[in-house]
Amino acid sequence: MTRPSVLFVCVKNGGKSQMAAGLMTHVAGATVEVHSAGTRPGTAVNALSAESLREIGIDIIGEVPKPIDPDVLHRVDLVVTLGREAVVDRPGVRVVNWDTDEPSEHGIDGIERMRLVRDDIAARARLLATELLTDV
Repeated sequence: MTRPSVLFVCVKNGGKSQMAAGLMTHVAGATVEVHSAGTRPGTAVNALSAESLREIGIDIIGEVPKPIDPDVLHRVDLVVTLGREAVVDRPGVRVVNWDTDEPSEHGIDGIERMRLVRDDIAARARLLATELLTDV
């Protein structure tokens, strides 16, 4: 049995893609190979993103934003971009976009914003884990 792999990408790799990787690892454990990266990585994980995950028992505080590793990009089964700004254009690699709702566009900020983003990504990660593990 081949272990499926996924690369989560956002622009800075400090928020949504780190959350998605943490949530997928939490949901799927070692059954899915999980990576995250940014198209223009920042310098640190977003503190509110980390806090919202810590509330549900997931710790990403030790993670560091990183660029897309060409070797990882070449071998993963799926790339998931998060948000509207991250673009990964690599022939032969399946790419899907999770255009997550942006609560700040509705006046919701701070930890409440991150909880909504977390819950949206968590639901998508559960569905993706089921899909990836069913296709194996």
